[in-house]
Amino acid sequence: MVGRRIASVAAMAVVALAALGLAASPAAAENAPNGYPYCNNGSASDPDGDGWGWENNQSCVVRGSRADPNAGSGGGGSSSACPSGLRCGSYSVSGLGSRKQQVLNAGADTLDLAIAMLETENMGTGYAYGDNKTGDAANFGIFKQNWLMLRQACSRFQGQSTSSWNNGSALNSNLSADVQCLNQSQSYYGIDRFFAGHRNGSSGLSNPNTSDIQRYKTAVYWIRDQINSNSANRSNNTRFWVEVPAI
Repeated sequence: MVGRRIASVAAMAVVALAALGLAASPAAAENAPNGYPYCNNGSASDPDGDGWGWENNQSCVVRGSRADPNAGSGGGGSSSACPSGLRCGSYSVSGLGSRKQQVLNAGADTLDLAIAMLETENMGTGYAYGDNKTGDAANFGIFKQNWLMLRQACSRFQGQSTSSWNNGSALNSNLSADVQCLNQSQSYYGIDRFFAGHRNGSSGLSNPNTSDIQRYKTAVYWIRDQINSNSANRSNNTRFWVEVPAI
């Protein structure tokens, strides 16, 4: 009798919750293949963007993020399979849709958008000054353009010396100039050499066909293709990513 009464009370509680428009919590959250639960609140539980969140006093995985093993085969909302041998996916970043529109309105195309999306989570310039590099290797703007290419190809900086590398910081707060410099570099070098130099500086310009450079270029084109697969991806909060080691 006691067991029946408990069951009856539990059933009445479920009905009451339903009447209030609420749903009873599941007994256990769905787990990622690595054994950790998926975050119920998605990227909102992951302020640093590494794919790991914190909910209910335990670590959780943001679905489709770089920490999600299922994302390795194009999971997390991506519209096609990952490039061969790479991990990729997608997840939501608060405010990213507005940022995409700002970048496009500054004159960028979706390939440019993909470069920025690969380089930083929010397509911003909040990373370490110069990307922790100096001289010709220092990076600036949302695309992380290196000073060598800026001073060779961008009219704003052409003719300046290696020692003037701090001048590149102007791109951190001037989005239109940032996009203009990127497009001038693409025209100056041609798209293949641009990618080589953008990825690996002077070494890349001298040796543009390394497997690392090809992997980087493949990653950018994959992200571009995801953006182009649905016009909504030009203005929503979805970030597409490919795991490419930083150098």
